[in-house]
Amino acid sequence: MVVVCVFCFKGEKESKRSDIFTPKREDQLAHLNMEMAPPSPSPGPSSAAEPSMTSITRENSSASIAHLPPDTQKFLKFAETHRTVLNQILRQSTLPLAEGPFSVLVDHTRMLDFDVKRRYFRQELERTEEGLRREDLPVHVRREHVFEDSFRELFRRSPEEWKQRFYIVFEGEEGQDAGGLLREWYVIISREIFNPNYALFLTSPGDRVTYTINPSSHCNSNHLSYFKFVGRIIAKAIYDNKLLECYFTRSFYKHVLGLAVRYTDMEAEDYSFYQGLVFLLENNVCDLGYDLTFSTEIQEFGVTETRDLMPNGSNVPVTEENKREYVKLVCQMKMTGAIRQQLNAFLEGFYDIIPKKLVSIFTEQELELLISGLPTIDIDDLKANTEYHKYQPTSLQIQWFWRALRSFDQAERANFLQFVTGTSKVPLQGFAYLEGMNGIQKFQIHRDDRSTDRLPSAHTCFNQLDLPAYETYDKLRKMLLLAVSECSEGFGLA
Repeated sequence: MVVVCVFCFKGEKESKRSDIFTPKREDQLAHLNMEMAPPSPSPGPSSAAEPSMTSITRENSSASIAHLPPDTQKFLKFAETHRTVLNQILRQSTLPLAEGPFSVLVDHTRMLDFDVKRRYFRQELERTEEGLRREDLPVHVRREHVFEDSFRELFRRSPEEWKQRFYIVFEGEEGQDAGGLLREWYVIISREIFNPNYALFLTSPGDRVTYTINPSSHCNSNHLSYFKFVGRIIAKAIYDNKLLECYFTRSFYKHVLGLAVRYTDMEAEDYSFYQGLVFLLENNVCDLGYDLTFSTEIQEFGVTETRDLMPNGSNVPVTEENKREYVKLVCQMKMTGAIRQQLNAFLEGFYDIIPKKLVSIFTEQELELLISGLPTIDIDDLKANTEYHKYQPTSLQIQWFWRALRSFDQAERANFLQFVTGTSKVPLQGFAYLEGMNGIQKFQIHRDDRSTDRLPSAHTCFNQLDLPAYETYDKLRKMLLLAVSECSEGFGLA
């Protein structure tokens, strides 16, 4: 029997719940003007002195609560240690999280499992509807013009009207919407969002599956209004608890959550450019044999133009001393600066329906699951379409790996798929058709001959897992689960 000591905190919080639903627009979009997270130290050979990622996670957690009262720190450290038991208690609790004895966790949701967060999220959304009358809002659309007709009908509606129940009417059809037509409308419009005729999104070259904002979307004169509309559509689907066939890049989800993008996020956006950045960080600038300045080339409609990353940047050379600043600025330009107007419009629409403070309880991986749902992953199909490098199917670690993966629950399997491929999307025709940056690319497991104190790492462009030769099944399962659950950056450099 497990004895759990419960600390009750009903009083002080870092922010008032009432502020969640009354945010200012400029506060919600402020993160787009913040600096990008600095690059991690350049990777080098593994050594005995190298700290484990487990210890780094623990240190980061301690640093994030250092400013809190001692009793709160004590409870949060306890909660971190007994996370599994804590989440089981919360699942069985009939009290809303914000009103129960664990209300302090509202401001420290990293300790909560996805389903517990999602339950709190829905409780808070329902709380906003108390005392409100949700009426039906008719939406008349032609089946062949769902996006344009929906835009015409809904764009000028207020956020409060968007929160009413949409009653879908397909022109020329006699069906009454008892919920089925609304689901069908969501399916159709989630596909039309990515219609290349609107030029709003592009498939990421890193995996050819996920989408990112098209920097050249201004070729559509209405693009900013469309982005605001799309932001509202995706938030409305979450609000209505409807799933969409929408999968975006990691940096896009981070923008929605107000998280800083990192240079490692460039791997899925532009792999060859990312490789160049890694080479720059790992080598001395003097040995490169070419000159770099604080500028970058941007291509639009076949025309290449040079943009400065700082005032007079084309005349400022990149040196060994300032190369990390260059990496930060060039990634900021490519992942944020080049699409800032589009992001502003999308986020303004999204936050009209769901406030930033509420959605930001999720990680970027969890946000994808919130939008698109938990996938059903056929382990036998994945195993049948796996390639091994320096391992054999009969290797002890490989047998342990498949045993561990089968032991994962549905959410943990989704986290694993995101970790190794960059998205939770399962190929429609099975894992034999898994996409990589160069086309069909089966899942690969490579032996990592470095220290077995390292976590597994992944290279999402190649659907590749680097798996150390762990000594026991228990250690392999623990390290794999820690990697896919806690390590959103992947830690691997291809």
